[in-house]
Amino acid sequence: MEPVQAALWVVIMLVALALAFDFMNGFHDAANSIATVVSTGVLKPTQAVVFAAFFNFVAIFVFHLSVAATVGKGIVQPGVVDTHVVFGALVGAITWNVITWYYGIPSSSSHALIGGIVGAVIAKSGAGSLVATGIWKTVAFIFVSPVLGFTLGSLMMVAVAQIFRRATPRKVDRWFRRLQLVSAGAYSLGHGGNDAQKTIGIIWLLLIATGYVSQGQSSPPGWVIVSCYVAIGLGTMFGGWRIVKTMGQKITKLKPVGGFCAETGGALTLFLATALGIPVSTTHTITGAIVGVGSTQRASAVRWGVAGNIVWAWIFTIPAAAFMAAIGYWLSLQLFP
Repeated sequence: MEPVQAALWVVIMLVALALAFDFMNGFHDAANSIATVVSTGVLKPTQAVVFAAFFNFVAIFVFHLSVAATVGKGIVQPGVVDTHVVFGALVGAITWNVITWYYGIPSSSSHALIGGIVGAVIAKSGAGSLVATGIWKTVAFIFVSPVLGFTLGSLMMVAVAQIFRRATPRKVDRWFRRLQLVSAGAYSLGHGGNDAQKTIGIIWLLLIATGYVSQGQSSPPGWVIVSCYVAIGLGTMFGGWRIVKTMGQKITKLKPVGGFCAETGGALTLFLATALGIPVSTTHTITGAIVGVGSTQRASAVRWGVAGNIVWAWIFTIPAAAFMAAIGYWLSLQLFP
């Protein structure tokens, strides 16, 4: 390993790049937190992004750093990661995020980062350097999180329909306009809790690799934790309006009661995954929940073609980000030999 002092400027640059990814994660995934509450008209877009950003940051006081530990220590074998691997991983993830943001595709920033780590590590030393259990746990939740979101969202919708079956539509709408503020806040809390920790994990990985933090240290430095939560909150405040339209209206038309059920189902899924230390996609989760809510009305209420295109983006995210990360790793070797 190169001397720590010689690598200091590279480490500073990579930390800045990681925080840029975290900001972009909030920017890219803002739609997941605010699409339903904006599309139902409960909050105006400017109000919604500030509301979501606040709860993104508040998550720092709620969740244990179990997801950060998975990314920092549970994806790659100790001693394999170096500055070139981290550079490649971040370049791959950021590139895929920019492409999908530009085309308004709600792909997963989380899986882009995992794919980036996988691609850069394979480019350096082959697949044998990966921790299979951490990878498979993450891959499994590509399918589990939207299915769980779908199930919880649809069950919530059915339960609410039964409880309020004698209420007038106007009364239901009035109640759920208030309750959707609670569900949107809970979803934004889960978004911040799971997604900010992924960047905490990769910075932790970088600091361990360069000797600034010991392998046996149980948690990353405090400044890493705070800066990552601030970055994702700021990113959310800037919003991702292209994706908001897809998530909020193109999949299914939502009313406040549907928005509440989708956000609550999605939030419960994120809370569970974060407690288990699994880096899941907030995009997958809320999409599954929205589809679940829509499908309880009638199958035709869901625009399955749009949902299908989103699923294809999910499938391609990890391999596409991995391929770009491998190129980023090679580029890093040329730039910082």
